[in-house]
Amino acid sequence: MAEPTPSEIPAVKTDNLSRAYGSLLALNGLNLTINKGDLFGFIGSNGAGKTTTLRILSTFLAPSSGQAAVFGHDVVNEADTVRRIIGYMPDFFGVYKDMEVTEYLDFFGACYKIPSNQREKTVSDVLELVGLGEKRGALIGALSRGMQQRLGLARVLIHDPRLLLLDEPASGLDPRARIEVMAILQELQRLGKTIIISSHILSELQNLCNRVAIIEKGKLIYSGPVQGVRDQFASGRVFWVKINGDQGLAIEALKQRPEIVDAVIQEDRLKVNLRDHGTDPGILADTLVRGGFKLIGLEEEELGLEEVFLRVTKGETQ
Repeated sequence: MAEPTPSEIPAVKTDNLSRAYGSLLALNGLNLTINKGDLFGFIGSNGAGKTTTLRILSTFLAPSSGQAAVFGHDVVNEADTVRRIIGYMPDFFGVYKDMEVTEYLDFFGACYKIPSNQREKTVSDVLELVGLGEKRGALIGALSRGMQQRLGLARVLIHDPRLLLLDEPASGLDPRARIEVMAILQELQRLGKTIIISSHILSELQNLCNRVAIIEKGKLIYSGPVQGVRDQFASGRVFWVKINGDQGLAIEALKQRPEIVDAVIQEDRLKVNLRDHGTDPGILADTLVRGGFKLIGLEEEELGLEEVFLRVTKGETQ
């Protein structure tokens, strides 16, 4: 079999990845593939195995069994190479509060052996990218929590990594700061970065990520497009219907159709549940029009990622 070309090598690939802490199995045979350029959401309850996975990918933790590779480089046998091409931001990271912003980033630039004559421009570029250009001379201790999170992003970007591993980057932020961080991540994806983000704010991942994985008790439940998880785990489709006419009679007409599981009145609209995703919603309009009702509005209810997550997980931890 021919070796894969560089363009075919995924950003991240794990094969039966497992990690045990004594008798506790934190990861149990995780098989995960993340493509180059993905903004990938990693979803799971506390204790599901998200942080363990990110720590293995970042070379801070060795797997008990199985393998993991970043852009084709084994995280155990080629750890030094992997560290040069990743940026890892843990959920809690230390900052030197008495240092100025530029001093902090210059220090990490030196750690990554960026030449001194290049570091000033590199620091300036990453500060502009994360929206901290006006704070370059500020003390870190004087920054808000949101600004410190953005500084953390600047730190992991200082050596221009290909893969970002972000563990709860919006944790503890107010709504405005979360929106600002998510906008930065979208810009980084546009610039070609591959990003893995673990988060409990599922509504934001739904709009941010192109692919997601759901993990529980160390096992992968789903990995694929955001829309795919809805299609796979939603039991049916829900539509909101507005008519001109007797709502009670309309409900009776709709319930005669075997494709319709249930139909109820909620305020000035009808909520109709179709049996499965393959059912043509046109039957709703057809049934109502044939029954003499004037159809004013027909809208499908989009199942949110949070609701899907609650349906497919049990909230179990190790």
